[in-house]
Amino acid sequence: MLVKEYRIALPLELEEYNRGLLYGVAEASKNETGGGEGVELVEQYDFTDETLVPGQPPMSGTFTHKIYRIKSKCPWMIQKLLHEDAFEIHEESWNAYPYCKTICTNPKYMKDNFYLCIESIHLEDDGDVENPLNGPPKRDIVYLDICDDALIHKNDYDKNTDPKLWHSEAANRGPLERDWTENRKTPLIYAYKMVSIKFKWKGLQKMIEKAVQKAYPRLFAKFNRECVCWMDQWHNMSMESILEFEQKLAKECEEQMKDNRKRGMTYHEHT
Repeated sequence: MLVKEYRIALPLELEEYNRGLLYGVAEASKNETGGGEGVELVEQYDFTDETLVPGQPPMSGTFTHKIYRIKSKCPWMIQKLLHEDAFEIHEESWNAYPYCKTICTNPKYMKDNFYLCIESIHLEDDGDVENPLNGPPKRDIVYLDICDDALIHKNDYDKNTDPKLWHSEAANRGPLERDWTENRKTPLIYAYKMVSIKFKWKGLQKMIEKAVQKAYPRLFAKFNRECVCWMDQWHNMSMESILEFEQKLAKECEEQMKDNRKRGMTYHEHT
C-alpha cells in the first residue's frame, strides 16, 4: 500500500471552508459529468459512528454514497489494460467536518484487490502538525500551494480560478501574493489529506499506485483553486442553502450523464 499526506494552505476560515467545500464538490461534480461518465449520487443520510476514528469520541455528520465513472480520466495505458468495469468506482464518504473520510472501491472488477482511502482534517494552523491523521511514520508529506500553476495541466488553467488574480467582493479578500502564507493578509487554514491506495495485481501494483498518487496533486490543486475563487458564489449562502444546492446539482448530474458530451478533466501527462 502506498501512502502520501498532502497539506494544502487555504485563505479561509474553518467555518467558511465547511460551506465552500460542499459547494465546490457539488459544482465540480456537475462540471465532470456527461457522456456516460461522471458522478451518480446513490444515497445520502445523517450518521453517527463510534468507530469512524478508533480511540476518538463518536462522530456525526453526513454519509454519502456515489458512483464515479472515470475511464477517460485515467492514463491511456490503464484504459487499454483494464476491463470497462474497472472504471466504475464506488465512493463512500463520511463528512464529520472538520474530519472527513472517503473510501473508494471497485466491487464489480477488482473487488478486495482495490482500496483507496482519503482521510482529511482541516485545522487553523501553519501546516506544521506532526501527524494529525495518525499516518505511518515513513509516509511522504507533500505541501501544495494553490497559487502554483505547475500543479495543474495547461488545459485546466482558467484566469477566473487563478488565486493570484482572484478577489472576493463578499469577503474583501485576495488576490494571493507570492509567499502569501508567510506574509498573509487573509485567514489561514490547512487541509491535511492522507491518501492510501492498494492495487493488488502482480506486475501492475506499483505502476498503478504511483499513477493514482501522481494524479492527486493536480486534483487537489484544481479543486481548491476553484473552491477559493468561487467564494463570492457561496460565501453568503447558509448551510441549508448549500444542501439544497447539492440536491439540485445531483439531479442535473443525473440528466447530464445521459447526454453525449463528456465534460471536465481528462488524463494528461505533465511535460
